[in-house]
Amino acid sequence: MTESPENDLIARCRRGESPAWEELFDQHYPAVGRYVFQLSPDFSREDVEEICQEVFLAVVKNLNSFQGASSFRTWAFRIAANKARDALERRQAAKRGGGQAPISLQSADPETGCAPDPPSSAPGPDQLLVRREEAAFLRRALDVLGGPCRDLIELRYFGEQSYEELAEAFEMNPKTVSSRLSKCLDRLEQVAVEMISKENSGTLSV
Repeated sequence: MTESPENDLIARCRRGESPAWEELFDQHYPAVGRYVFQLSPDFSREDVEEICQEVFLAVVKNLNSFQGASSFRTWAFRIAANKARDALERRQAAKRGGGQAPISLQSADPETGCAPDPPSSAPGPDQLLVRREEAAFLRRALDVLGGPCRDLIELRYFGEQSYEELAEAFEMNPKTVSSRLSKCLDRLEQVAVEMISKENSGTLSV
């Protein structure tokens, strides 16, 4: 059987070939960055860069444990999701301990004193606030949902993984993935409704 280009690339990385590592990073680093950026509205570009560095450090350390049951990108996305959650937990711990709040991307550059000049077609501040609140609510709902359902939804909609890739990652056939995803979305909707109800009643626990 002819070895796939991805398997060949991973084999070269395992042999310690520097060009192979560079090729692996070039192929997957941007996608991992986009995935991490979508996992939380609180992440700045600097946060994403730091998390991506942690992800690929973990990849370097643990590549020998990658068995090829899923695509490399799916495996990397799952590592990224864990690293992103770790970062969010550290941020929450820092806030509880009086840590410094993250700097907004809209703040002035400390060297030039100039703030970014967004294009005129960009959404207004009110729209951005609504979107940010919606994204934050979705993040909280996914964390409450937890488990394989959270992973499945994140990989499908944030990682843009195909049903075939998800089938490999979760060891099920694509039709089962479709059915499971539908059920997970129903559960997510139930979680969201319960959260809204608790927030409205003022009984949502933190």
